[in-house]
Amino acid sequence: MSSSSLYLLAADLVLSIHLLFVGFVVFGLIVIFIGGGLSWNWVRNPAFRITHLLGIGLVVLQSWLEVICPLTILENALREIAGAKTYGDTFISYWLRKLLYYDAPNWVFIVCYTILGILVVLSWFIVRPRPIQNGFDKNTI
Repeated sequence: MSSSSLYLLAADLVLSIHLLFVGFVVFGLIVIFIGGGLSWNWVRNPAFRITHLLGIGLVVLQSWLEVICPLTILENALREIAGAKTYGDTFISYWLRKLLYYDAPNWVFIVCYTILGILVVLSWFIVRPRPIQNGFDKNTI
């Protein structure tokens, strides 16, 4: 396998991680509300909820500051080192990119991320996380 192929594979891995992060933030919120309604105890796990809140908080902050996501920067750098077009044309990247990236003005993303962030904060009041006891959550699942 050539070094170019390894860099493209690494770029595809970064894109996959990016997609998983997006899924965690978006579907995590949906699951919190559904799980709250169905009394799923694990959606009240403080570690899950704090991680979820920090994840969307980072996205909202980046959008307000107009900072490009570090995962996007890393993926593009890997593709460039491989000699490929940024946002290369491998099978994985093509389909994952179709799911992740849309053509819209920046303000549309800022509004969407901000609304999602507000919903995540509201979820803390609607589906309250369990309190952390002695620095360790004994009911992790």
